[in-house]
Amino acid sequence: MSARPYANQMQRVLGGLAGRVDAAIHPLLSVREVSPSSRTLVIVVTADKGLCGSFNTNVIKAAGGFVTTSTQPCSLGLVGRKGRDYFGRRGFEVLFEQVNIFQKLRFEDAQSIAKTAMESFTSGQSDRVMLVYNEFKSVISQRVVVEQLLPIVREQVDPGPAKTGQPGQLVNLTDYLYEPSPQEIFNQLLPRYVEVQVYRALLESNAAFFAAQMTAMDAATRNSAEMLENLTLYMNKVRQAAITREIIEVVSGAEAL
Repeated sequence: MSARPYANQMQRVLGGLAGRVDAAIHPLLSVREVSPSSRTLVIVVTADKGLCGSFNTNVIKAAGGFVTTSTQPCSLGLVGRKGRDYFGRRGFEVLFEQVNIFQKLRFEDAQSIAKTAMESFTSGQSDRVMLVYNEFKSVISQRVVVEQLLPIVREQVDPGPAKTGQPGQLVNLTDYLYEPSPQEIFNQLLPRYVEVQVYRALLESNAAFFAAQMTAMDAATRNSAEMLENLTLYMNKVRQAAITREIIEVVSGAEAL
């Protein structure tokens, strides 16, 4: 919850900055023409453990649906043991994998994943990078998110002068002065932005996993208590029937004598 405002504000500010400069100023802003030969890197964030209901299944289903319906070939970056096991057994092309990082999640783990994604994008190995993960909504609700990480989405800016706006029309009045140069600012901020967005996805997924696991275990506890109650009732009925039968047999034998 604490990471969301920083990540969202960073996304908004950098989107606005990027929309006012030439995309050629930094490789992470370059939008390449989509064609059948384009390649997409899909980073799938699952958990290392199970017993969490449909948490892993929903992410795997969303990622698998994206890959199979994509018109471009896709490679996968797998974060989490469950996603690694599922896609690894089915012959998907895997660029990298990260497991056992959620036991003690660190920002360095996000930096490592972001570095691999940026290298794949800037080298031309991938023309687009997507993130698939579970977003934490509440203890009983998680939402699967499929969002573009690279190239960085640029905000659409109206190039017309602000004074031409009609009454009641919302126009853009913001412009920026750069110190130091835009090139130096983007060289520092854009890699940091990618790292923050990956870290936020990992935090969201980890929180959603714990929530899903709590919900699943609570449901399992209630179901086991209900099953125990039903079995106890059945056992008492069987025992009562056996006792009644024995009493009838004793009484019948006494009457016969």
